[in-house]
Amino acid sequence: MSKHVLIGLGLLLCLTAPLPSLADDIDALPVSVIFAVSSGFWEETGELGLPGPAPAPALGKAAPTTSTARRGYYKVVAVRQADRTAKVYLQQIASTETGPTVVTSVELEEFTAIKPYITDIRTDNANGIARQPGLFATVLVKSDPNVIEPDTWTILIDDLGDLRVERASN
Repeated sequence: MSKHVLIGLGLLLCLTAPLPSLADDIDALPVSVIFAVSSGFWEETGELGLPGPAPAPALGKAAPTTSTARRGYYKVVAVRQADRTAKVYLQQIASTETGPTVVTSVELEEFTAIKPYITDIRTDNANGIARQPGLFATVLVKSDPNVIEPDTWTILIDDLGDLRVERASN
């Protein structure tokens, strides 16, 4: 066989090969989710001698300091509403042997109160490695979709688990 015939057969096989199927789990993501950013980390320890997983640390509460550790990360999610504004949620995700599990999910009322148009959500850590426990995320917000420059808001969870959501003061 000539080289051209072999190349043609190779191309034909590539073009007729079945396309990879879409991941089924992506269909579970609502189309109204306009941003989802994972970042930061949390760790807690449970009481010695108690069976089962350690209790979930509530946002705003320090984790106990004993030996059984449970770890995870945070996710900030913006969900578009029918009027084109968005609600912003904070999730605390546990990293388990069977995969990620939602520990807590809260609506951030500071955003709901102003009915924002979310234009972006960014984390402070683009390399994916958080060195300190907690979370820092920047949310770009417009009060009117026709405004050119968005306002900057921050979501901060410190190493003790205290949550602050506030307009950035530049």
